[in-house]
Amino acid sequence: MTSSLHHRRTRIVATLGPASSSPEMILSLAQAGVNVFRLNFSHGAHADHGERHAAIRAAEEKLGRPLAVLADLQGPKLRVGVFENGPVFLKEGQRFRLDLDKTPGTIDRVNLPHPEIISAAEVGSHLLLDDGKLKIRVVEKQSDALITEVVVGGKLSERKGVNVPDVALPIPALTEKDRKDFDFALSLGVDFVALSFVQRPEDVEEAKKIANGRAWIITKLEKPQAMDALEPIVRLSDGIMVARGDLGVELPPEEVPVAQKRIITLARELGRPVIVATQMLESMIESPSPTRAEVSDVSNAVYDGADAVMLSAESAAGKYPLEAVSIMARIVSRVEQDKEWRHRIDTARPKSEGTIQGAIVQAAWQVSRELHTKAIAAHTRSGRGALIMARERPTSPILVLTPDVVVARRLCVVWGTFPHVVERERQAHGIEDLATPAAELALSHGFCQKEDHILVLAGLPYGHSGSTNTLRVIKA
Repeated sequence: MTSSLHHRRTRIVATLGPASSSPEMILSLAQAGVNVFRLNFSHGAHADHGERHAAIRAAEEKLGRPLAVLADLQGPKLRVGVFENGPVFLKEGQRFRLDLDKTPGTIDRVNLPHPEIISAAEVGSHLLLDDGKLKIRVVEKQSDALITEVVVGGKLSERKGVNVPDVALPIPALTEKDRKDFDFALSLGVDFVALSFVQRPEDVEEAKKIANGRAWIITKLEKPQAMDALEPIVRLSDGIMVARGDLGVELPPEEVPVAQKRIITLARELGRPVIVATQMLESMIESPSPTRAEVSDVSNAVYDGADAVMLSAESAAGKYPLEAVSIMARIVSRVEQDKEWRHRIDTARPKSEGTIQGAIVQAAWQVSRELHTKAIAAHTRSGRGALIMARERPTSPILVLTPDVVVARRLCVVWGTFPHVVERERQAHGIEDLATPAAELALSHGFCQKEDHILVLAGLPYGHSGSTNTLRVIKA
């Protein structure tokens, strides 16, 4: 019987790193509640990621339930050059030059090895240095340099990051390193590839062409320019990540919670799973317990209806990776027992798609509430029917039966779905042929007891993707 811990609707994504790469730890994290493991390609060699991927698949085999793998690409990293005599201290009001000269920098200037920034910036544009700790404003533009005035000063060390929130940069989302990492991740057989530095819909289109259906593309929303084209970007994506770290550098901090709620609402409306990421339990890198503010932060993402919440350094490099996952699972489970959570989820239900599938899943939502069914068993080959059902956020867990392990793994990031790989139903001519395996699976995994009502969703004739057209109430 499946632990009630794993009957929670909201999924957990955990990043692997030095603190969590052993096969034993990966298995323990999965047992504690991780549904998706993130491989961060900003760090580590391909061999390291290959070993971690193999350990995840071994853990999946031992657990007997699907686990998903997300490869997170680094994206372009914009940085200043080096300094002649170590860090410099910029004072408010002073002039500071950014140029293409590779000579080591001084208190007055430094190399900016990105001509695209110099070309795209205008007088009045702001640049942020070192994750937004320093702020400078362009006061003069030259062919090979920007003359700036320091607005917020401080210490600037070599190779610190540069953010340009005011300007859409003519820089592709995929670097040469990203392309190599992308190819390697696909060769491993990862389920998702997370795309960084997305500014425009075309960035997502390029990644989807490369993936060619071999992995879902998860678009990381971390640039203000992406927020300006939010709907077309979400429509093109297979999933979304609210990358609050970088988004919080380029947007005013008070705008980030508003952006998070807007993204979650739109993603649910369009049936795209959404992950809320960055600094969720940050203090647990060093502490065995989170702050109360962090607990509230995780809770708010769950109340908003996010499909998944993510751990970054907490599980990758922190002292307490297992505790971080366990506490996150407890927070999620507690919120999902709250009547106010249920009320908010129901109130935010999106409008019908106006399709047969949409009408069927809306009916399933209503019948499930009226009859207090213990599970909704969705037979699917493509995963589409399960995604549309999850969009409704039903009170009953969605037990997904699919013959395709790839589909099962991809659904690990989707709210409320519990995917299971089943044998192909060779002679499934009617709903009765699909009802028996659904009831048996619901019973064996602890979703219901004998004689409880469950719903069965399927497309008939069986085997045609995207054709959910049948709803049946049965007794287990």
